[in-house]
Amino acid sequence: MLRRKNSDDNDSQERAAHVNRIDAGSFPLLLILPSIAVILLVVAFPLLYSLYVSFTPYELLRPNSLKFTLGKALRNYDKLLNDAIFWRSLGNTIIFLAVSVNLSYVISLALSQLLARVTVGQSILRTLLMVPMMFAPILVGMQFRWFFNANVGLVNNFLISVGLIEAQGQIAWLVDVPLGMITIILASIWMNIPVLTIILLAGTLSLPAETFEAAEVDGASGWQKFRFITFPLLAPFSYIALTIMSLDIARAFDIVRIMTDGGPARRTEMLWTYITRLAIEDTKFGLGSAMSWITVSLSVLFTLYFFRQLVKARIVR
Repeated sequence: MLRRKNSDDNDSQERAAHVNRIDAGSFPLLLILPSIAVILLVVAFPLLYSLYVSFTPYELLRPNSLKFTLGKALRNYDKLLNDAIFWRSLGNTIIFLAVSVNLSYVISLALSQLLARVTVGQSILRTLLMVPMMFAPILVGMQFRWFFNANVGLVNNFLISVGLIEAQGQIAWLVDVPLGMITIILASIWMNIPVLTIILLAGTLSLPAETFEAAEVDGASGWQKFRFITFPLLAPFSYIALTIMSLDIARAFDIVRIMTDGGPARRTEMLWTYITRLAIEDTKFGLGSAMSWITVSLSVLFTLYFFRQLVKARIVR
């Protein structure tokens, strides 16, 4: 009897421990279920719905057009591939991203190295560096649109005052080619440099001092230390910063819409402004959704490329 009682006690203890393990495993899941539900409702459902819409000829003014036909599922993508404006907007977007990201990186890298060597007033300089981040993109667009206004803009008035241009020869910065694209790029660089600089500065300050001391003992110059020590060791921080910067610049709808609105004659049309024109102004939701998914696919491929570079840099395991 005593042996059977001990066996029953052991069985009950094992069952209790098993129940506790189940509770311990399911309780965290129960805690995050509301968040998962919100994500599915706010993110997953709109994405899947827009994917479905991209395979239909849906137009807002024609509700009956929201019908999926298997034989014509790729009609929107076929239209975009044969659309000259789509290819122009894609080319403008690539140029905009390439120039903005690379120039921002070079300028931010130089600023981060300068700030890392400042011994007095570094906190004040960092605070001043963060000022452009305090402005909303729409305000940055309005600000630079006024700067480069042909008649009353600050840039033209300055050039006239120093005698570089005539009073009647104002430069149409926002209209001429390629000046319209240049002005948008300058606005984007001004707004995004602080984030990139702060990341690179944090990376620079975290580098091991022993490596630089050893290089000084070996007689390395400042340029040699930067080229062979600082720049290679900053690779992980550079890839992180470039990824964040690229995705942020790729959403620069506000600046483009305020400054040029894709004009004149579609010369500064970007993917996101063309999507807005198709989906909102022309009510062609199917075509706009297809173009959005092309943009999302390109962004995912771009992000995966940078992630692979992070893996090579051994920052992601």
